[in-house]
Amino acid sequence: MRIHELAKELNIDSKELIEKLKLLNFPVKNHMSSVDKDTADIIKHEVGELDRKEIEENVIEVSFPITIKDMAVKLGKKSSQLLSDLIKKGKFFNINQSIDEKCAREIAYDYKVNLKEKLSKEEEILKVESKNLEKRAPVVTLMGHIDHGKTSILDCIRKSKISDKEAGGITQHIGAYQVSLDKGKITFIDTPGHETFTAMRARGADVTDIVIIVIAADDGIKPQTVEAIDHAKASGASIIVAINKIDRPNSNADMVKQQLSKMDMSPEDWGGKTITVNVSAKTGEGIDDLLDLIILQSDIMELKADYKRSAIGVVVEARLSKGRGSLATILVKEGILKTGDWCVCGLYSGKIRAIHDDRKKILKEVLPAHPAEILGLNGVPNPGEQLLVVTDEKNAREIISKRKDEETRNKLVPKTHLKLEDLYKKVQEEDLKQLKIILKADVGGTLEAVEGALNKISTEEVKVNIIHKGVGSVNSSDILLAEVTDSIVVGFKVSIDAQVRELSRRKGIETRSYQIVYELIDDVKGAVEGLLTPHVKRTFLGRAKVKTVFKLSRAGIIAGSVVEKGKIKRGSICNLFRDNEVIFEGKVQTLKRFKDDVREVTEGLECGIDIGFDKIKEDDIIDTFDEETIARKLK
Repeated sequence: MRIHELAKELNIDSKELIEKLKLLNFPVKNHMSSVDKDTADIIKHEVGELDRKEIEENVIEVSFPITIKDMAVKLGKKSSQLLSDLIKKGKFFNINQSIDEKCAREIAYDYKVNLKEKLSKEEEILKVESKNLEKRAPVVTLMGHIDHGKTSILDCIRKSKISDKEAGGITQHIGAYQVSLDKGKITFIDTPGHETFTAMRARGADVTDIVIIVIAADDGIKPQTVEAIDHAKASGASIIVAINKIDRPNSNADMVKQQLSKMDMSPEDWGGKTITVNVSAKTGEGIDDLLDLIILQSDIMELKADYKRSAIGVVVEARLSKGRGSLATILVKEGILKTGDWCVCGLYSGKIRAIHDDRKKILKEVLPAHPAEILGLNGVPNPGEQLLVVTDEKNAREIISKRKDEETRNKLVPKTHLKLEDLYKKVQEEDLKQLKIILKADVGGTLEAVEGALNKISTEEVKVNIIHKGVGSVNSSDILLAEVTDSIVVGFKVSIDAQVRELSRRKGIETRSYQIVYELIDDVKGAVEGLLTPHVKRTFLGRAKVKTVFKLSRAGIIAGSVVEKGKIKRGSICNLFRDNEVIFEGKVQTLKRFKDDVREVTEGLECGIDIGFDKIKEDDIIDTFDEETIARKLK
């Protein structure tokens, strides 16, 4: 084989191949030099490796999407030259057209360039890998029914573990505080309820490691308790159940444990996996046991943070103080937050002027998993907003400017969540194999019946996952939970008021209400059938043998072939065989008879075939097929 023939196979210029062979120490004189088959195969492999290495080393940073004009500048080409090269490949753009990451990488590859996405200042800060991991305190949130004693337990822990001397007799509510025990420290976040907890998660603030579900021993599990449990489960946090009010004469802890068992939360002392502890916020009984269990659970979780990187925190709560300005309670997640640090929080920034703990003590710095109140932001951020420490005011302004642009875009194009109609597309993109549902019904009996019917729809391949179920109207808590779990909300014979519908629309959550059970089941069944991988049936169409290969300036590589069997159709699926092995799968992109484009060519006739593969050779075989996708039905 001559060098110019080998260059043609490799789809490069002969001169370029000779230069590469010199780098690889292959002794060749000119493009007419010959090599044997084994040497040719070695050259192909070595040149491929050389190209791959060259591409890996030739890195250019860009921001996606990118215009053709900017792409040309990055590649060191004239815009006209780039556009001309793209037209030859059948790609038509204009100079100011934006292209996505995939398209940009394909273009760059042809020029042996490896594109690397340029990170924003914010992304650069967040991408720093944690190498100096050390143990940190657990972060704990209490949730449950409104009258079951969450606040009483927090007050009991606070009074028993923080001495008057340490507190100085003065305390202030900053939404979070930390207690020190012999075995370690624990940080408590005092959120008003599970809705606030989930709203913080919706902003990306998964700050809680352990959730304490508080249940009154004399009252048992209530609808709000069920909601709290489902919100906690969705967060992925560890759950400990505190059975409170055991000091009351009518308390019944076993009744609570029995109710937990019915919710697939069987207690440990009953052979299950749920940690439970009996407590009394009034007498203090069991509080030390609860704290010990928290420390034990945190040791099992091996909670760690990087103390040496720039600080990252989360806003627990924020307010505007007359005379002092914006005050924000921050829980530090990574790094050490210090007085004088420049920081960005939501759409606000500032230099930290002062730091206080929950006892008004002035701090110079705050460690990971520690809460503190900071002064210095130029606005009041929302709970759940992330706080980032930056190098200076310039970086702060740059990050905020980008966030404001993004917020404007989000207002123009609202965020969308899962829809029943586009479920199959979601599966293809994200390999999703479950349909998450939040289910509400008018009465308990109906709720159980609908849940049972939905569970029967699940298959080995696709699971219907009921994230939360409850009796009563669809409420804002359901919408928030759907937002963070990417679920759909389904109501049966329940009302959805205008305010909740507006929240649902704003959040992009699909909320459906049904009056007839068969319609509900049919809709969900249809969505699950869409998730099942369809059967693909192939029917043989025809076979062609490649007689010659030629390159057209506009059409690319064309295989001059003769149809040996059946017929070749434009657009049909094809396999390319060489030595009885499939080396390429694709589609018949172009089909020609002489100079004319045709739809099909029958047996015995010659034609030109383009299958989008530039390494095609003489004597290769092209088999074509019709493909039929058959949707699967549930039995």
